[in-house]
Amino acid sequence: MPIDPKVALGAELPSREFTWTPSDVQLYQLGLGAGTRWTDPAELRYLDDRVPQVLPTFATVAPTLHETEPPRVRFPGIDIDLAKVVHGHQEVEVHRPIPATGTATSTGRITELWDKGSAAVVVQEQTVTGADGQPLWTARSSIFARGEGGFGGERGPSTKSELPDRAPDFDVTTPTLPQQALLYRMCGDRNPLHSDPEFARAAGFPAPILHGLCTYGIVCKTATDTVLGSAAERVTGFRARFAGVLYPGETIRTRIWQQGNELTIAATVVDREDAPVLGDVTLRFA
Repeated sequence: MPIDPKVALGAELPSREFTWTPSDVQLYQLGLGAGTRWTDPAELRYLDDRVPQVLPTFATVAPTLHETEPPRVRFPGIDIDLAKVVHGHQEVEVHRPIPATGTATSTGRITELWDKGSAAVVVQEQTVTGADGQPLWTARSSIFARGEGGFGGERGPSTKSELPDRAPDFDVTTPTLPQQALLYRMCGDRNPLHSDPEFARAAGFPAPILHGLCTYGIVCKTATDTVLGSAAERVTGFRARFAGVLYPGETIRTRIWQQGNELTIAATVVDREDAPVLGDVTLRFA
């Protein structure tokens, strides 16, 4: 049985120590499209050779940045075929700006396990501490595993936030590159769903899709650039639900509503009549 809820729920995940350098930060942010405004000093802060500013979404790749093997969906009590898995949601809360160079330790656990009947949802939380012993960030994420439900667990909550009933304060379009996924996968996510046409077709897609976490980072950067003048250090948290797919070369439309120190965001695909790609998106800032 791929999922054993008695073992999985609450299980601690192996801790890991990892490091990163300014070059790692530059690679990640280039993978999101940084450098498009190549003469803008604010844009070039993302690509400084010594102390690049770091988007909080870098937290999603930092622990696995140097991996070259496809990821495995294998946790205590859980063993799922990678082709059945899609990302459900991702949230990063930064406790202080992420430094351009660092060593950190990640610890985590499975916090929720939901049985949707035809699928399973696995939620994990990772806490990352710097070499000084102080917390750097907390990351929460879920995966949606098709065909893995029916293990007798609770169905879990079904929540969806509503967009403000007014025109957005900002409406921005961001094109992606045809090779965007091939570039982003160099940040440690070698899932063949994003690079191998045959694997993608077997998983039910007509072509490789862009990494959900790449779209997640692009939208965070777009909002940071648009509302915060590209000051990534002001962002304290970013959350999104993965609502659809984006194919490399398509254009993202980001609509942003601001209320106080929180942004509500909707991200859609211009090329496909504003089909949703990210939902329930919020960005918090100082």
